[in-house]
Amino acid sequence: MKHVVAVVAVIVRGSQVLAMRRASHKVGAGLWETVSGRVEIGEDPRATAAREIAEETNLRVRLALQPVDAYSARRGDDPMVVIVYRADTVDAEVHRSDEHDAHAWLSMEEFRQRCTLGRLVEAVERAITQGEVETLA
Repeated sequence: MKHVVAVVAVIVRGSQVLAMRRASHKVGAGLWETVSGRVEIGEDPRATAAREIAEETNLRVRLALQPVDAYSARRGDDPMVVIVYRADTVDAEVHRSDEHDAHAWLSMEEFRQRCTLGRLVEAVERAITQGEVETLA
């Protein structure tokens, strides 16, 4: 059985979080989420978060040294561990990859209304309440 390890990057600007909508050609099309991706073999999860932020948004951020949350989930039939990092924007001009077809800076309440992944909503809330980070990715 394959076991997936993924990271989530909760990108924060003030009291808002960056929400990304999955493009029509992706699994889960139309789903509002945050930046995320799979950890490659031998890759440090924090390095994965930095890579995914660069690939999906091209934002410069301050990335937390430690995760703010971790939880188990499923991707299809495969078990998955999700590691969540907070990142604060240094700049706010998002350049989306083709993985997403829309983005928005949302309040926690707005994110809660758009995102259907309950455990992700909890993780985003935890990341937002953690406070600003100081390390540049």
